[in-house]
Amino acid sequence: MKKEEYTILSLTNKFYLPIIVSLLISSCDFFKFKSENEDLEENPIVASVGNQMLRKSDIAFLVTSNSSKEDSTNLTNRYVQSWIKKQLMILEAGKNMTFDEAELNRKLLDYKYALMVYEFEKSYVTSNSETEISIAEIAEYYENNKESFSLKEIIVRTNFFKLEKSSPQNRPLRRLLSTDNDKSESSIRQIALDHATNYYMEDSTWVRFEDVIINTPLSNNNNKVELLRNNKLITVDDEVYSYYFQILDYKLQDQIPPLDFVKEEIYKILTNKKRVALIEQLQKDIYNRALENNEFKIYD
Repeated sequence: MKKEEYTILSLTNKFYLPIIVSLLISSCDFFKFKSENEDLEENPIVASVGNQMLRKSDIAFLVTSNSSKEDSTNLTNRYVQSWIKKQLMILEAGKNMTFDEAELNRKLLDYKYALMVYEFEKSYVTSNSETEISIAEIAEYYENNKESFSLKEIIVRTNFFKLEKSSPQNRPLRRLLSTDNDKSESSIRQIALDHATNYYMEDSTWVRFEDVIINTPLSNNNNKVELLRNNKLITVDDEVYSYYFQILDYKLQDQIPPLDFVKEEIYKILTNKKRVALIEQLQKDIYNRALENNEFKIYD
């Protein structure tokens, strides 16, 4: 009886085994096909060049909560076009040149390591910058390096006013600006607040003269140096407006600028000097520590 059962079971297994295997293979193909479809639905291809594909997930970072739908669409379109052009250039380069894969990989590694070192140094500088640059440091650097800050443009301290030509306040404003009287400042400011289309009153601030006269008839004047030398009050008109430039002080090209004008530039210079000094010290410390611990060898 046992022998018969074994024979029947054996025959049954032999009969059904191919069918079971076939079903398993089919089901594997089915599930694989389904998975690919799901992947395409969730992460569709946005563009392709040859075998390279740009998927929706690759451009997800372009869309932010602050972006409007139109901005996001325009940004995405620009990115896709840029990606396509880059991939086409890569294909064209591959067709027209023979590249040394080993050399390319070496350059990629060099770039990767350079990025790693850069990020490490940046983090170290951020963590170890003890103090801000002081005004005293800035002033000292300025005194020792004045000649290196020779001006390449005209700068001024000025008050500027723009009034409609028809305004009855033009005459009193002109009179007040021509008067050397500190008490007139409040009256001038009141006229500016109440009647000026535009004005600028920053007595102690140095600015580029070109920035002040832009969009005024004075911007077309070809003899600005003589104009500044001979006038404390410059007035010009166009068809609609009158413009007033009260020149408090000025510096011409090739002259040494005042400290206030180059303060920000000096701050950046000194900040960079401190950064470089910190990195150089870091490199020296790491080298000396490795030397003491026999962490490297130099072979003849």
